[in-house]
This record gives sequence, C-alpha cells and structure tokens, in this order.
Amino acid sequence: MNKPLIVIGGGHAGAQMGASLRQEGYDGRIVLISAEDTLPYHKPPLSKAFQKDPATQPQVLRAEGFYSDNAIELALGQTVERIDTHDRTVSLSDGRKLGYSTAVLATGAKARSIEALDGGFTNCLSLRTLADANALRDAAADANDIVVIGGGFIGMELAFTFAGLSKNVTVLEAAPRLVGRAVAPVVSDHMHARAQTAGIRIVTDTAIEAVDGNAGRITAVRVKDQAPVPADLVIVGVGVDADNRIAREAGLACENGIAVDDHLRTANADILAIGDCANYRHGLIDRKVRLESVQNATDHAKHAARTITGTLRAYDDVPWFWSDMGDTKIQMVGVSFGADEHILTGNREDNAFSVFHLSAGKLVAVDSINQPAVHMISRRLIAAGHTPQPHEMTGGAEGLKQAYKAISDAGR
Repeated sequence: MNKPLIVIGGGHAGAQMGASLRQEGYDGRIVLISAEDTLPYHKPPLSKAFQKDPATQPQVLRAEGFYSDNAIELALGQTVERIDTHDRTVSLSDGRKLGYSTAVLATGAKARSIEALDGGFTNCLSLRTLADANALRDAAADANDIVVIGGGFIGMELAFTFAGLSKNVTVLEAAPRLVGRAVAPVVSDHMHARAQTAGIRIVTDTAIEAVDGNAGRITAVRVKDQAPVPADLVIVGVGVDADNRIAREAGLACENGIAVDDHLRTANADILAIGDCANYRHGLIDRKVRLESVQNATDHAKHAARTITGTLRAYDDVPWFWSDMGDTKIQMVGVSFGADEHILTGNREDNAFSVFHLSAGKLVAVDSINQPAVHMISRRLIAAGHTPQPHEMTGGAEGLKQAYKAISDAGR
C-alpha cells in the first residue's frame, strides 16, 4: 500500500491542508492527526462568544461528512510521539506507527507560562484549546475578581469579554503599552482608554513578583509597586512559543519555530511546516517571521498544497489579522517592522480611524479601528505594491477606492 500524506495538527492550518490538497487534485491517501478529540473548530470565538453563554458550542470548520466525502482519514485524540525521518514513519500515542510519503507539520503553538504561577493552582488558566475554553468558562462562572496577566490580543479579548459579564477585571502588562507588539502607539492608547471606559483596570510596565494562595488556589497577585490584586481567577496570556518538539527531536532546524524555505519545506524535502509553528522569510519585508493568525495558517496550507502538487513559487501572501475587543474591531494588514512614517486618518472620538505605516515612502501596513472597508482596500493595495497619495489615504475608503481603481485601470 502506498504510504499516506500525513498532516500533524488539527488546527486551522491542518484542517485547511487536507481540503487544499484535494482542491489541487491530490488523489493520494491523506491522514489528519489531531491531539484533540473533536473535529477541527474555529478558535477565535473561544475568547469571546464562547465565554458569554454556557450553551454555546464550538463552531466546527467543516462537518464530519466533508472529511469522509474527501477521503481524509481522521486520527483524533492522538499525539505524534516522534518522527523517524530515516524510515519515514511517525509514532502515535496509541502505539501505532504510520509510514508517510510526505509529512506536514501544523503543530501550532503552546501558551507560555510564568514561573511565579507554576504552582499547580487550580484557578490559574490559559487559553489555547477547546478544553481550555471549557475550563475557563466554568471557572469564570463563579469568579468575581479576574486578573488577566498579559495585555496582548488574547488577554484583552478576554478582559473585554468578562468585563461585559460584570466581572471585576484587572489587566497586568509587563510592557509600557497594550498590544504593543502588533499595533501603533495611537491604537494602544485608544484601546487603553476603551478598556478603562469598559471598567477594566489596566496596569502597564509592571512585573509579577509572587502570588498569595490558599488550598491550591490563588487569592491575590503581587506586582511591583502595587497593592496585591485580589483574584478569584487568574488568566495567563503572555504569548506563545512554537510547538516544535517533534521537529527538533527529528533533527530539523528550529529557531523561533520550524525553519522552512520559500515553499514551506523544511531541510528535509519530505517534510513541510505551516502555520503558527513555521518560521519563514517573508518577501514583503525580506526577513524571517513566525506569524500567529488564522490567515497565515490558512494561506500556508493552500500554498503547501500547491508545493506538494508541483506548483513552486515563493510564498508572499500579504498577512492580515483581526481582533474583537468589546465594541472595537481591530484589523491589521501588512507588517509594520521598520516603518518610519505614520499617517493617522479618521476620528478616534468616533472609535473609527486608521493608521497607515510607510517605510521609505512605501506603504507596508495599515491598522484600522472599526473601518472594515479601509482594511479590505488596503489589503488589495499592499498586495499590488501600490502606495496611495496622502490625500487618498486621508480620504478614507472612497479615497482608497479611487487609488485602487487607478492602478486597476492602468493594468488593463
């Protein structure tokens, strides 16, 4: 029997991989291995709608019939213990050993921990999986004082969610500003103000020193130069690290993720890596990055499927991201590393504005607050490599539409 193509990981990247392979005409056997025992599901709602209603169920990415109809075999509730690149086999947690023709690593990322909280406290949780989300929802039901450690996207999404459920929420962030890794300072300042208006207490530029506990539960978090913060529930959202254990143990190059080439192949041509776990050189900014987003995971899978079926081109899809925090939708396109000019448009008071990031006069990224039309057109403009004139940027969606129409007309 021919060895199957094995996809390791059942998140957005892994689930899309099987679908894209079939769309590209791949007719070999496909096995999708997932450590979770459920069908692959949408992860973004886990920090928002899923937490608000105990009756809410996970939203599966595709119904079970899709996998059977497309001859994609599911091995759910199984982890890959090791990959043997010499014999081209993977060993599963249930003792099975499967041969592979090609392996695709879509192992995602794991939540970071904090040393001061590594005490096995039952009310100290993080959020990455459906099991995490269920545990968090159950714990939050009886909690009044919730401490969120980390003011990035996941931390702030949860902070707004629980503040909306009338919980007392405190966010502790080590950096000087919220979501500082991803957005412009003006966006950070805006979300800080929105959070305070929502009743969320924000403490930035701080450090966790210790916790008070009783009977295996945290009762308060001690931070530098602050009174202890009462806590019925502590949520750790201080970022993630690529889950590259099996790649590293198989001898594959790893540095901030699994190293891949322009076609998403590792140094072993029979193994690819996609999504949150993959470190690749992005043509838009000409530097290595590891991006954590649904878009990156999905587009990586589509690209890897083309690589496997023989269409080779460098991956250069424009990255875009989004986050919902209360009544504010943040949408980002491009990567603002190295930007040296920033143009603010719109009106912060209306909770609707955008920040255009330019590097040496070239548009490289746009952060948008409640301006979905601006975001969508900006994606097209950046993908086309076109930089609008300043008056077109300040003209909002209509100005950008004119800019895009001009380059579309010129290309006819």
